[in-house]
Amino acid sequence: MLPVTGHSFELRLYDSPEPPVVSKVRVHKEERRMELLSGHEIVRSYRISLGNNPVGHKLYEGDSRTPEGLYTLDFRNYNSDFFRSIRISYPNERDRSQANAWGLNPGGDIMIHGLPNDAGDLAFAFVGLDWTDGCIAVSNEEMEEIWELVSAGTPIQILP
Repeated sequence: MLPVTGHSFELRLYDSPEPPVVSKVRVHKEERRMELLSGHEIVRSYRISLGNNPVGHKLYEGDSRTPEGLYTLDFRNYNSDFFRSIRISYPNERDRSQANAWGLNPGGDIMIHGLPNDAGDLAFAFVGLDWTDGCIAVSNEEMEEIWELVSAGTPIQILP
């Protein structure tokens, strides 16, 4: 972003004159890739980090997995423990029923977020690693762009 002196707004430079309208977010867990789509066109793509047990659908709180399926990005938190966060609507009714059948808590608070706020000079150490508790993490710079482009209510599809 470029600050504009004397004004209380910032100017954001995009590849095109207008920022793309993101209609869907798609995650490919195995490829560690998240895409922002406008219609059927991929307008942004990011390398992501997942939890330290990323294979398979999230089953219960504490399993360090990221859910798989169709959800909604339902809440944006500017003052997160991480550099901004956007919550994924996990668990849905199916997730709750499945966990309850096993006598387990499905968990929740699965987010797309940047690095921990206290990462400081160690931010480089997170790149390329799976380090979350089941969330989807990107760099702070990427999270800033995602924050600007993705609205609450946007659908997210998380694929294996």
